[in-house]
Amino acid sequence: MRIISGIYKSRKIVAPKNLPVRPTTDMAKESLFNILNNLFYFNELIVLDLFAGTGNISYEFASRGVGQITCVDQDFGCIKFINQTAQTFKMPIQTIKSDVFKYLEKATQQANIIFADPPYDLPDTEFEKIPELVFQNNLLYHEGLLIVEHSKHTNLSQLKHFSYSKSYGGNMFSFFEN
Repeated sequence: MRIISGIYKSRKIVAPKNLPVRPTTDMAKESLFNILNNLFYFNELIVLDLFAGTGNISYEFASRGVGQITCVDQDFGCIKFINQTAQTFKMPIQTIKSDVFKYLEKATQQANIIFADPPYDLPDTEFEKIPELVFQNNLLYHEGLLIVEHSKHTNLSQLKHFSYSKSYGGNMFSFFEN
């Protein structure tokens, strides 16, 4: 994976092969950040990265100047890799090793952007729990966005707070707002 823009532009980050991840493709990531560039000043954001995996999305946020990023993942190897990478590049990333759903049930810290990239084979009912818990627990600032990455076979448009979705190859991003 590579960082597309910002102070670490073009840096390649190689994750261990044994991590249980499916990183967001560079094309989809670049398209997502083109949307976000038009909506936010990155240096003013607080970001929550759920199902963080390799930390791919968080590194992109950090490279673009986000000063507070929290990554949540239940896999110890993923958390260890994110911590090592963040330390190497001196990125403002905090990690939490937790099941994302248990984390969301107890979380109180609000964010401007919450990005969730759960496993694509998660049942639709589990995908639906993500926006439900985020909005039920008021985890998103008023002008914020929840972005859920999923396959084109998952449809979240019927959910409360759904705003729109964008498709990039086999990747979809569904956007939710207050």
